[in-house]
Order: sequence, then C-alpha cells, then structure tokens
Amino acid sequence: MTIRSRREVVTFNHPFQIKGIDRQLPAGAYEVVTDEEMIESLSFPAFRRIATMIEVPAEGSRGLKMGVISIGSVDLADARRTDAGISDG
Repeated sequence: MTIRSRREVVTFNHPFQIKGIDRQLPAGAYEVVTDEEMIESLSFPAFRRIATMIEVPAEGSRGLKMGVISIGSVDLADARRTDAGISDG
C-alpha cells in the first residue's frame, strides 16, 4: 500500500472554529497535512484521502507549543468558506 502526504499552509483572516476542535482558534497561518493512499486495483494512479490533520497552538500556550489534531476535510472546507465570507468592514 502506497501512502503519500501533502502539506499546505492555510491562512485564516479571522478567528475560526472547526468541527471536532472544542475551542475557537486565532486568525493566522496553519499547516494542514493530508494523507492519501493509492487505490491499487485501478489501471491508472489514483489516491483517496485517509486523514486530514491541522497543526494548532496548544491550548493555553502563547504560540510556542503546537499540537496536531485530526479533522474532517469537509469541516476544513466549511471553515475556510466561512472565513472568506466574513466582511472586514
């Protein structure tokens, strides 16, 4: 079984909340890691998502300690869509 990891930095312009995380997170840049496994029964390379994780500041820390939390990719997309829809004015 072949597994690959993709990393991306996701920026939130406003404090936000993601389902599965019991607190509001501050605006800023967050590293998101997505693990995917190859579907080997196909005649062409294809991958399916098996895990999505976000690195967040540890609760009560001042940005020095980080923790990794498993989240749903749909929940991340929802949080990004909500953040993009918030007016700054």
